[in-house]
Amino acid sequence: MGGAVIWTAFEVLFIVAIMLAFGVVSAMVLETFRRRFNHNHVEAPPVFEDPNSLNQVPCPHIFDSAEKYISLIVPAYNEENRLAGTLDETLNYLQQRAAKDKSFTYEVIIVDDGSADGTTRVAFDYVKRYLVENVRVILLGRNHGKGEAIRKGMLHSRGEILLMLDADGATKVTDLEKLENQIIAVARKGHEFGQSIASDSTLRIADVIVAAIGSRAHLEEQALATRKWYRNFLMKGFHVVVMLAVGSGIRDTQCGFKMFTRAAARKLFTNIRLKRWCFDVELVYLCNTFHIPMVEISVNWSEIPGSKINMASIPNMLWEMGLMSLGYRTGIWKIYG
Repeated sequence: MGGAVIWTAFEVLFIVAIMLAFGVVSAMVLETFRRRFNHNHVEAPPVFEDPNSLNQVPCPHIFDSAEKYISLIVPAYNEENRLAGTLDETLNYLQQRAAKDKSFTYEVIIVDDGSADGTTRVAFDYVKRYLVENVRVILLGRNHGKGEAIRKGMLHSRGEILLMLDADGATKVTDLEKLENQIIAVARKGHEFGQSIASDSTLRIADVIVAAIGSRAHLEEQALATRKWYRNFLMKGFHVVVMLAVGSGIRDTQCGFKMFTRAAARKLFTNIRLKRWCFDVELVYLCNTFHIPMVEISVNWSEIPGSKINMASIPNMLWEMGLMSLGYRTGIWKIYG
């Protein structure tokens, strides 16, 4: 009798597991279909308003010709306390470089991802100080995720090259030169460009298709010794899943410091669907799909208190990885361009 009861309990557990698995797969299929054509993204055009004159500024698009040399896209969600320091460092660097080279033009696009604190106020203070020609703010209205914020900023930027960087300033902005130099090297090698990059009118770096990926892989041994145990566990497990999903090649997919030429960004950010934790992995997947050369470059990085990644992020990361794998491998998610 006892054995029969135990067997029944196992049967119940087995059936529940099957039902849960079926429910998860069904939900994943529905979500995958929902994202099939990117309709769930925030497609309303952003309004760039000049806070000094209160006039609206025409909204550019990634399919337009470049008007600046470089665009820096900074996603910000509840970053009232950290954003100012990052913007000060970034704009000081950009101004110094522009003073030395008159052909060096730039813009910083801050994408406020539905912040509930004073992030919007801080961002617009910098627009007032540096003018809307150099600093712009996109308001998403509600929180959509870092991936969506970056996608929106990329699609409405004006640069020949585009850099995404985190609002916490974990990576020094001066390291963008490392990524920039590698992109230029690839451009020269493939197209035999001249020696002067910013001043050479024959150089169309915006039309070269290449991505430069900032990497913290060289800091891994030190990070393992200093980082909290659950973050080490999270990252190690995540790396294994990433290798299974997109293959090897890029050691650190999650560093928030990546640079793309305008042509590469056009292909990538008109296709990307993931909006939160794993959009970086999808970028690598799309680069491989489009055969976009990726150069991984070591950058200086320091862990800043206030990270939004924690153990609770693991199920969400696995969910998005599953969505991506199902969407692309079944052909439900179409790739355009």
